[in-house]
Amino acid sequence: MNLTTENILLIGSLLLFISIIVGKTSYKFGVPTLLLFLLIGMLAGSDGIGGIHFDNPKIAQLIGIVALNFILFSGGLDTDWTSVKPILREGIVLSTVGVLLTALSLGTFVFFVTDFTIYESMLLGSIVSSTDAAAVFSILRSKSLALKSNLRPTLELESGSNDPMAYVLTIAFLTLVIHQDQSLTSIIPMFLQQMILGGIAGLGFGKLSKLIINHINLDFEGLYPVLVIALMFTTFSATDFVGGNGFLAIYICAVYLGSQELIHKKTILKMYDGLAWLMQIVLFLTLGLLVYPSEVSPFIGIGLLISLFLIMVARPVSVFLSLMFFKMKLRRRFYISWVGLRGAVPIVFATYPLLAGVDKAHMIFNIVFFISVTSVLIQGTTLSIVAKWLNVALPAKSKTITNLDQFTLDLPKKTLKEFTILSEYHCVNKRVVDLDFPKCTFIVMIKRDGEYIRPGGSTQIKAQDVLMVLADDDKEFSILNDFLNKPKKLLQS
Repeated sequence: MNLTTENILLIGSLLLFISIIVGKTSYKFGVPTLLLFLLIGMLAGSDGIGGIHFDNPKIAQLIGIVALNFILFSGGLDTDWTSVKPILREGIVLSTVGVLLTALSLGTFVFFVTDFTIYESMLLGSIVSSTDAAAVFSILRSKSLALKSNLRPTLELESGSNDPMAYVLTIAFLTLVIHQDQSLTSIIPMFLQQMILGGIAGLGFGKLSKLIINHINLDFEGLYPVLVIALMFTTFSATDFVGGNGFLAIYICAVYLGSQELIHKKTILKMYDGLAWLMQIVLFLTLGLLVYPSEVSPFIGIGLLISLFLIMVARPVSVFLSLMFFKMKLRRRFYISWVGLRGAVPIVFATYPLLAGVDKAHMIFNIVFFISVTSVLIQGTTLSIVAKWLNVALPAKSKTITNLDQFTLDLPKKTLKEFTILSEYHCVNKRVVDLDFPKCTFIVMIKRDGEYIRPGGSTQIKAQDVLMVLADDDKEFSILNDFLNKPKKLLQS
């Protein structure tokens, strides 16, 4: 069956519906949802029962890039800066030095066990060198796996920020494969340009986006998420246009926005959570359709050998070397090594050699596909087991909820109090988003002239407003009291 304009919506919606239904029950059997999405795509493809013919790496790459924009941006928005800040150095080292060491060690191994040239081997190593944000985010969050210390933010920061490094390495070694007369040192300027411009652009567009979101006056709340989508794609494409790393830019931009007060922030976060899931499903279905199982099967032996080396040797070695100068317990290092999930991102990166016409491109693509499947199957299904075995998992009763979780999930705090706003208070006639309101407390409702208003970022505080505020204890209310009490004592009702 060929995909046409007439049937693509019907087929796409059916595959999407099946994926959601299957994904709903998958974790009862311990199977990662993302792997099932991939298998559904394969079953629907030419070699499967669906018989859908899809053999267009260019379209698959475009879908992959768009999907990664949403997945990385959503992951950045959900990143709690207060939990990430203490482990920022470890995360950055893992996402840069760790990726480089993984690519080099795996590339060296591939060179000795295959007939690949050294640059082709390094290209394959670079493609699978990063952990997959979609796989890590979805598996950790869907399993509600609570980890000790700062393990979880470390893993999420690494997976969200290491794709740019893998992308740069992939493009660099692809260039060397195509232009073999160039030296290895010739890629260093490109690497520095990509990372430096990407970082600067990400922070710059983040600050610009905050100003635009908070100061543009849109008539409908539903337009704000659309505005953020436009800003996201502008950040990616503009950064890429000037030679920077667009993936790095959108992740930094999203992390910055996630830590700021934004108008209709809850609406934006919820929409991006749904879009991220949609993009993950679409991405894995598309890549499943692109893969022909009959072409993968001849490479199962070499693929399994490379995959096991990556899981058991290359990943642990890169993690231990990267973190050798940081104080961290041995079992934490082992668990970080185990959560080296490969997913859709390496398969997307593997389309670049296909489109470039590299001789061994199809072999690389099929090996990368097999590595991704085995990684999700072996590591993804055992995250909870290994966490308990290494004693890095928290008991169910010890699981804590972050401020961001409470903001996005509408979970109540313990105590509700009312505060009356007097005319001399500094917050009068100011918007909630401009007040830098204490993060430990939440305004759930505003009583004004006998009516109740649900506050948003653009809501202005008026004199005689009664703020209904949630907090955990009197200490947090005291912080709010001091914040509002400028200069006279706040009257509390």
